[in-house]
Amino acid sequence: MGRMSGKVALITGGAEGIGAAVARQIVSEGGRVMLCDVQIDKAQKLAQELGANAEAFALDVRDLDQWYRAVAATVARFGKLTVLCNIAGISEPGNVVDGPLDTWQRTIDINLNGPYYGCRAALPAMEAAGEPAAIVNIGSMIALRAAAFVAAYSASKAGLVGLTRSIALDCASRGVPIRANMVHPGAIRTPMYVRYQNAGPMSPDEVETAFAATHPMNRIGEPEEVARAVVFLASDDASFTTGCDFTVDGGGSIRD
Repeated sequence: MGRMSGKVALITGGAEGIGAAVARQIVSEGGRVMLCDVQIDKAQKLAQELGANAEAFALDVRDLDQWYRAVAATVARFGKLTVLCNIAGISEPGNVVDGPLDTWQRTIDINLNGPYYGCRAALPAMEAAGEPAAIVNIGSMIALRAAAFVAAYSASKAGLVGLTRSIALDCASRGVPIRANMVHPGAIRTPMYVRYQNAGPMSPDEVETAFAATHPMNRIGEPEEVARAVVFLASDDASFTTGCDFTVDGGGSIRD
């Protein structure tokens, strides 16, 4: 039996990147997953690949009503909900003065409001399961070390730190066996990162070199490296860990 045996996870951003890597590891360790994403075709394809322990559901994390439907669908399909992985997110450039206002609103809606809505919808179902449960939110090394060129992203991920800690304290103070933690990745080789590599005037190799240089380990991370941290925090191996900031950033958040 694997570490995730008996666990049921709802994963946002589950169609690709970190979300897909988390789903694969949870299933490989005996858990079941609901893959939630706006890219429903990709999510369904991954669910078919993972087999009977996976299902897909179309979810725009900006819509609270859709969240309630996603939680209900998860409980209907698998009987309960014990793990929430808020992984869906975006990163768009822009400082405070010149950044488009719609970039700010879209980023806050997806990166901060989305996890808030998810926790609001999922916590009652997780409490109803009557067993140890876990929320794992994906932050960023930029939540711990802000960057000038992504004001909205920096604010959204720093805000998510506060939300996660508030949930951790609330559940602990009420004696509810639900832990809430964060994983803070550095630059990770996801489809979003690849799109960024190909979007600007620099060549993909130049972008890779520039990003690697911001990490003391001098490389880009892989989705599976983040997934291992997420699954640890979602499992009972982390039973005495809540309100934690777990970095998977090659030292990026502590560099000089």
